[in-house]
Amino acid sequence: MSNPLLAVPSAAPVPRGTAAVYDRIGIGYSSVRRPDPRWAELIHGALNDARTVLNVGAGSGAYEPAGVRLVSVEPSQEMRAQRPAGTAPCVAAGAEHLPFDDQSFDAVMAVLTVHHWSDLEAGIAELQRVARRFAIVTYDMDVQGGFWFTRDYVPEIADAERSRVPSMERLTSLLGPCEVTELPVWHDFTDGFMTAFWRRPAAYLDPATRRACSAFALTDQVAVARGIARLEEDLASGAWQSRYADLLDREHIDAGFRLVTGVSPHAADAGATGVSA
Repeated sequence: MSNPLLAVPSAAPVPRGTAAVYDRIGIGYSSVRRPDPRWAELIHGALNDARTVLNVGAGSGAYEPAGVRLVSVEPSQEMRAQRPAGTAPCVAAGAEHLPFDDQSFDAVMAVLTVHHWSDLEAGIAELQRVARRFAIVTYDMDVQGGFWFTRDYVPEIADAERSRVPSMERLTSLLGPCEVTELPVWHDFTDGFMTAFWRRPAAYLDPATRRACSAFALTDQVAVARGIARLEEDLASGAWQSRYADLLDREHIDAGFRLVTGVSPHAADAGATGVSA
């Protein structure tokens, strides 16, 4: 078995649609999308005792574990440029064509990325080809579609998201046997995706906050502007505080985020893999 860290390729085929989205909306991304340590603990725990880890759709490097031999894959040049100095090597590639040998890694992680892949089936097959086990963070639109902001202010976001985010049924059917765990979103969550501000609604009025979230960037901007204007009015009048008073005492909510873990169907055939210490 070759050591994936001794010959890290510089690039592989990149789906241009995926890269172009974050080359456009990724400016300033890392200042808003700061990994939350509570999620980090859960994700790292799911990697178990992995010594070699591949991070697919790595963005600016959020949730990458320390103390392991890590390689990242990210198609967007803008996102790769925001990776802190000294972090793991990052390959310009897409999930659909991973430039690594079969079962090269103990584990592969993919955090909030599957909804951007051009071919979900190909991406899942590649994850399971190159690693013994997987840890995927995604979200269930059957849950998130009822979030107050999208339900009452910009329902067009949920419509757009449903066209991109794979259903849990489809995702788990492609993965095979797996475990699905809820990932709570706390009221002081640091990773600024759309639902992170469920108890801090004024954050949605900030264009920089919205720009760091693909749900806003990929939804009709007229609809977004209309919903933001309504929210601003409701915050100023106190209507929001009255309507959603029950949220103000809650510590966390289920916004549909799920950690999906399992073992590659190829792992048993490959036997023990990974890089020796």
